[in-house]
Order: sequence, then structure tokens, then C-alpha cells
Amino acid sequence: MTHQDQSNDAFLKDLAGVVGIRHVLTNTNDMIGYLEDWRGYATGRAVAVVLPGSTVEVADVMKIAARYGRAVVPQGGNTGLCQGAIPTDEGQGIVLALGRMTTIREIDKPSGVLVIEAGATLTAAHEAAESVDRRVPLHLGSEGSAQIGGLVSTNAGGTGALRYGPIRELVCGLEVVLPDGRILEDLKALRKNNTGYDLKNLFIGAEGTLGIVTAAALRMQPLLHASAHAWIALRDIGAAVELLMRLQDRFDTSVQAAELLSGNEVDLVLRHIPRSRQPFDDRPDWSLLIELGSTDASADLRPALEDWLAERFEEGTVTDAFVAQSEAQASDIWHVRHSVSEANKIHGHSLSHDVAVRPAMVPEMIKRCSAAVQRLHPDANILIVSHIGDGNVHFIVHFTHEEWAAFANPDEVTGQVMALVHDEVEALGGTFSAEHGIGRKLTGELSQRTDAVRMDLMQALRRLIDPDLRMNPGAVFPL
Repeated sequence: MTHQDQSNDAFLKDLAGVVGIRHVLTNTNDMIGYLEDWRGYATGRAVAVVLPGSTVEVADVMKIAARYGRAVVPQGGNTGLCQGAIPTDEGQGIVLALGRMTTIREIDKPSGVLVIEAGATLTAAHEAAESVDRRVPLHLGSEGSAQIGGLVSTNAGGTGALRYGPIRELVCGLEVVLPDGRILEDLKALRKNNTGYDLKNLFIGAEGTLGIVTAAALRMQPLLHASAHAWIALRDIGAAVELLMRLQDRFDTSVQAAELLSGNEVDLVLRHIPRSRQPFDDRPDWSLLIELGSTDASADLRPALEDWLAERFEEGTVTDAFVAQSEAQASDIWHVRHSVSEANKIHGHSLSHDVAVRPAMVPEMIKRCSAAVQRLHPDANILIVSHIGDGNVHFIVHFTHEEWAAFANPDEVTGQVMALVHDEVEALGGTFSAEHGIGRKLTGELSQRTDAVRMDLMQALRRLIDPDLRMNPGAVFPL
């Protein structure tokens, strides 16, 4: 037995002493789901996958990892799209998966606060809030498997960000285990608290490089008692921004979501996802999906939206529109939107870019990026899914599985396309990472496209909190 084998045996024994031997996975078949990213594009290695059941167990595991000098990769539901929740191929660290930590610790309806552990899914958070006639206004396609800790650690956005912002704006407190095993308790969830630095914001969006989120206090909102949902066929992509602006002028804070979809993206959903349908005789080239909502049960949002759309139809901004007449029809609209990632995964290989510009620049950005990519790959299928109200565009350069397999150097293709898209976005004053994070996918882009002062500050903070750089190595910053 080698010295490394002996060290691993001792390390695993100590871990089992904290969480129990059943919760230290070392068999390859048991670990594979934790080592491979959701799309199947990257796979790492680890000594073990550790499944703690409490914050105290997380802290004890972190102390053991520190004593042995082992890397730790925190993992939530592993639904991320930037490979930030899987280990590198170095293989001597552990994956710390929080799926056993699902307790709803507190529901404070008068204060509008839900305290929930990091391993609970977003759906569980929705259900907990709804039990007291409240809601957590964060929605995305993977909410049945995405976990609170992962959502906080990547500062997830989703369709509700137009009205409520990303999860950073919903978090009012965190509990975090630091790399040395100390516990930062910041769950008071006070609206006003000026006792020094707001430390919780360091860990929101840090992707596990500074510590492990074990619980979060989330702001709840009142339930919506009136709603209206529409699928709008646009005259062209240029009409999208003007239409949304005028929608907000008319309905103000009742506008809950606005999602722009290209027609070819809708085609893939209709082709691959059961129960998906679109309401028009001819599928439009560009669609805008709209949700209105009000806490006032007497608000006549549906007829008001129908009247407003009729005016837009008369002026030619809208070529057609479908307004849902039931909850089932509304669900059908959003089923299409939330199924795009799954449809794309089934159909082929996606070079997905999570970029953002100011909303007014979204149509121009899409046109410029499309032209740049198609000069290099004229046969690429360019799919667009955009949270247009906050400027976030998922610009997806898509190839069938057969087309992708035919490339002699797929990594080179990925790099070339990424550079083209990000150059155009940067020229328009935008960002190459809007809501998916950096992960391991975009570390080079962060290094090359971020100003030196910002990089120095981020790296200094990391070294202060994690001097041995053991937390999620290879994520956010290059190895």
C-alpha cells in the first residue's frame, strides 16, 4: 500500500466518523452523478463524495479536510451550466453534497422571512412559503432539483429577475461554514442592520470558493391573486424592447416576467418535450412570453392585457397574440419556456453563452453576435432565450450530435465561438456572465476580460478567507 493510499484510508475513516460510513461514497457507480456536469460535457475525480446531515457535520468535515490539506468542492443539485460544481481531475479532494440538509428552520410570515437549509430544492422553498400564503419569487426550469445553496452560490436569476432581481436581492441572511470549519451565523434577517460589512454578499455568487452555504434566509412576497399570461408574436426582434417598455408603462409592477424566444428554439421544444405546444397556426420567428400578476384579486388583468394587445395589433407592433384563458393554458406557455435546456440537450451540443447588455441593446447584440458566428459557421443553429427585461441573453450556438462529432478539434471551435460572442458583447458594454456564474468554463474569460483592480481585490479576499486555496479549486479562478 502506498503512502497516498494510507493517507486516503485515514482521511476516509475520519470522515466516516463524522457523517457515518453510509454517507461517504467511494464506489465509482455511486459517485458518478456527482462527478459529471448536467450536460455531460465534463467529468472530474474525487476520493469520495461526502453527504453531511447538519451544519455541525459540515463544519467537522471542513476541519478534517483542512487537517489533511484536501480540496473541497461544494455541490447542490448539480444543475449548473458552467461546470462549477464538479471537481477537477486531480482526484484527491472530496465533493461535499448537501442534499441531506433539507430542513425548513423557520417561517416568519409577519416578517416575510423563510429560513431554509441549503440542500432543500427551490420547489421545497415554494411549497414552504405557500403553506403560509406567501411565495418566493424565483423561478427557473430546474427548480425541482436545483438546491438553495447552489442557487445562492451562483446568484441565480430566472424569469422573476425582471421584477424581483436575482437571488442576491431575495437573500436577507446566510449561514456559512468557512474553510477552516468555523461557522458564520448571519440569519437575523433584519431589514436594517449596519453592524459593519455586509458579509453575506461575499458568499452570494462566490461559487463555493470562500465557504459553504448551509442555510439561507429568503424574503417572501404576498401571493398573486390575479394574473394574466400571453404569448405574443412579434413583428421583428427590434419590436421587443419597445413593446416591453410600453407594457411596463401601462402595467408597471404588475409585469412579473418577459421572455424572448427565437422560433427555432421553440421548434426544438415542440420536437423533443412532451406536452409542449404553441398557440399559432404559423410559428412566429420571434415570441415574447408575458406574465402579469397582482396581489389584488379584483384586478382585471386579463381583459386589460387583451385591450392593450389589441391596440398594439392595430399599430402593427404585434402580428398575433394568445392570451391564456385558464391556468392550464398559462402553464402550457411557461412549460415551453422552462423546457429549452432539456430540449437543447436532447437535440445536440450547445455552445451556450450567458451574456448581458443593457436591455435597449439586446436586439443589436443578437444581430451582431449572430452575424459574427455565422461568418465562421454558416450552418450553426443560433438559438435565443432572453430575459429581455434585465438584458440577459442566452445566446446558444447549437449543433446536432452528428455535426459536433465531425469537428476535428471541438475545443478549438468552442474557444473561437466564445471569443466572437464575448468580443461583441464587450464592445456593447456588456458582461460575459449574467446569471450562470464562472464555474470552470469561464475562468480564462474572467482573467482576460476583468480589470486588474477588480481581480486583485477578488483574489486578495479569497486568499484571506481560504489561504490554502482548497475551496472549489479551478472554479472562478484558474488553477
